[in-house]
Amino acid sequence: MKNKTLLIIGLVWPEPGSSAAGTRMLQLIGLFLKQGYTIVFASAAQESDFSSDLETMGVSSLSIELNSGSFDTAIQKLNPEIVLFDRFVTEEQFGWRVYENCPNALRILDTEDLHCLRLARQDAIKKGIDFQLSDLLSEPVAKREIASILRCDLSLIISEFEMQVLATVFKVDISALHYLPLFYDPLEESSLPLCKERKDFVFIGNFLHAPNWDAVKQLKEKIWPQIRKQLPEVSLHIYGAYPSQKALELHNEKEHFLVHGRAATAAEVICKSRVLLAPLRFGAGLKGKLLEAMQWGTPSITTTIGSEGIAETALWNGFVTDDFEAFATKAVQLYQEEMLWHQSQGKGFETLQKRFNIHSFEEVFEYRIRFILSDIAAHRKQHFLGALLWHHTVLSTKYMSRWIEEKNK
Repeated sequence: MKNKTLLIIGLVWPEPGSSAAGTRMLQLIGLFLKQGYTIVFASAAQESDFSSDLETMGVSSLSIELNSGSFDTAIQKLNPEIVLFDRFVTEEQFGWRVYENCPNALRILDTEDLHCLRLARQDAIKKGIDFQLSDLLSEPVAKREIASILRCDLSLIISEFEMQVLATVFKVDISALHYLPLFYDPLEESSLPLCKERKDFVFIGNFLHAPNWDAVKQLKEKIWPQIRKQLPEVSLHIYGAYPSQKALELHNEKEHFLVHGRAATAAEVICKSRVLLAPLRFGAGLKGKLLEAMQWGTPSITTTIGSEGIAETALWNGFVTDDFEAFATKAVQLYQEEMLWHQSQGKGFETLQKRFNIHSFEEVFEYRIRFILSDIAAHRKQHFLGALLWHHTVLSTKYMSRWIEEKNK
């Protein structure tokens, strides 16, 4: 019997060493491989030297073009049972073509995070005002993102907080959503360096991601000067893929503020550091750097934005505060007090085991997919707004794409 086919349409080729989004995609691929799917990963982006070797995982690669009828031919030939869109912009670009050429395929959207939530929070920071959930209703991207969620049969949501936002603010039917976070297994404590064997602070994050660049500036301007006054011999190491020239120019050896760019592996730099700092002022989804810190036994200090969807403040593997003066004070305390450090490390291990263990999610996810596929017509009848959008709104996307296609000829 032929294996069922899954077509993944990626915004970019997965780079797990560059961002949590790359890790997320490889985890999704792993889940579907366990379910026995033949997987084809397609993207209109250019591959980089840091893209994963999908072939070694048993996944085929397909280069596709935007606004081109060649995609129609390719998907007709594949005739997949499931099409997974990597972020809503990919669904906007290719969703209508999937709808026309494979109408019976299960359409899944992996949101990665709610882009509208991240952008609305960023806008509030720029304006110097407090963010309110009601701000989401006037965020332009929200209309596009929620429309994409409604058009798909199922949307994968990475954060419980975002599940709540979708259900309460946007009134999305919960039957069209599925909570599926990142997965991290805690390592054996005996295999990790002890507190006294580690040194220095670390921050890690892709510089193309605006929240990370903002966090580095907060460290440079507000937090690190306070920490240095009390720990003058300690360094802060900044790692991240795709650093801009502005970021590299922040490097200052006299201040022990060291900007390294891309890390060989995130595990290596996090594991040898004593404390991870993540003063994130805006963002959404789950922060891979903070979950990796828990995995590698490195206590952290972050903000309420950073901890969102991961753990409550009392259960954090370190401290959570939005006051940057307190942030610096707690950083010094966590760095110096070995007993507190080990207690914090233990909280991180416990959080991963209870909330981000793959075994808690994979069977439920597989059942959800099989259940919807068993009668996809019945599932779609529950979601009239999606059918409404296909009837009207998507036509504008379709004909704009058709116009570009003809223009390109």
